[in-house]
Amino acid sequence: MGPGRPFASLQALFTDVTLRPGDVVEVDGGASYPGGAVLRQAGTAAAPIVLRGRRVDGRRPLLSGGVNTIELRRADHVVVEGFEITGGSSRCVFVNAADVVLRDLLVRDCSGQGILSSDQDSGSLTLEYSEIRTSGGGDSRHALYIQTDEIAHPDAVFRMRYNYLHDGLGGNLLKSRAERNEIHYNWFENAYYHELELIGPDQYTQQGGWTPDLRREDSEVLGNVIVHGGSFGAVIRLGGDGTGESRGRYRIVNNTIVATGSASNYTVLRLFEGLESVEAHNNVIHRTTPGSLRIERSTEAAWSLGRRVAGSYNWVPAGATDVPAEWTGTLLGQAPGFVDAARFDFRPSVASPLNQAGHPSPASPAAWPFPAPTPLPLQLPPIRQPLAPGTGLARPPEAPPTIGALTGSRPDPVFRSGFDG
Repeated sequence: MGPGRPFASLQALFTDVTLRPGDVVEVDGGASYPGGAVLRQAGTAAAPIVLRGRRVDGRRPLLSGGVNTIELRRADHVVVEGFEITGGSSRCVFVNAADVVLRDLLVRDCSGQGILSSDQDSGSLTLEYSEIRTSGGGDSRHALYIQTDEIAHPDAVFRMRYNYLHDGLGGNLLKSRAERNEIHYNWFENAYYHELELIGPDQYTQQGGWTPDLRREDSEVLGNVIVHGGSFGAVIRLGGDGTGESRGRYRIVNNTIVATGSASNYTVLRLFEGLESVEAHNNVIHRTTPGSLRIERSTEAAWSLGRRVAGSYNWVPAGATDVPAEWTGTLLGQAPGFVDAARFDFRPSVASPLNQAGHPSPASPAAWPFPAPTPLPLQLPPIRQPLAPGTGLARPPEAPPTIGALTGSRPDPVFRSGFDG
């Protein structure tokens, strides 16, 4: 598809051609195509339908405009990769399908939702090697908003890895109501509200037969860099938002969490409404600007089985408040020894107290184990830019591991002061 090809738009192709499992649609880059494309055909798990943007002179195909710039309407088993997507007045990418992979995308300048999966009929979704920026609006439109349907697709998983999300214009960078979240090896920076909000399904929009007790929503947040530069006072919210509670288990391991904004006080973990447990291991938590830093706020938490908190070998600045009493082996200090925090180089320097100071085998309490965890990070996150597919870097093996998402031996330090507009 492209200039001089039989089809000039995705919508024309979707209308005139019945795509079948295993079909590949290639779209020439270096050209702009109208939004409003709706795919209604499905592949299979063994033979997905692939929509692939082909770079021409380094430029992706640009999909622009429409209410939904591209929509997958019950189009299960589909891969979308290699596109630049912008300008959807409601959503730039709308997923109403299961077993979908979104890869190597640039999603930008979306005044509504950047990527939204629907409350009903959505199943497992993988987002990888992509950049999402300057999207969202107000308090209910987010750069990335994920839901899975626990009636139609039980045991669905949202997997997010090797992505760069930044500069939200409203809402949260990531808001997820998925049954299971695996948030691994990403860079989050400058949400309008929370960088991550991991909660339960919206109780008012589910299929008939759904109840809050049907499933528990669990989340693992592992190996991410999370930079909070806005004025909103909380970095991560877990549990609920007033419309849906997860009543779930949360595992937060080897993340680098840095507040860089001007608010007088920042809260790192905002525990809100229904949840079961929270454990945190090998995280470095820091603030680079004047002001206070509160590690946990649990005033609004509603523990489903009584307070269940654990943690080990986290580094927090001396003077931080509300460090959970259940955490063991906590390291306190004046500075974590980043190479150059002003340039967002959060690797530990040679003399950093983070080096090989983590717990070598962090485990959940036996009374409430996290299901199927990734014990320690195996990869490194991108550094303020997206990675090309398949180029994720293995994290160097260490015993014990370095605290945080990054190590000082990363071979390709690239630290940008902004993004290419």
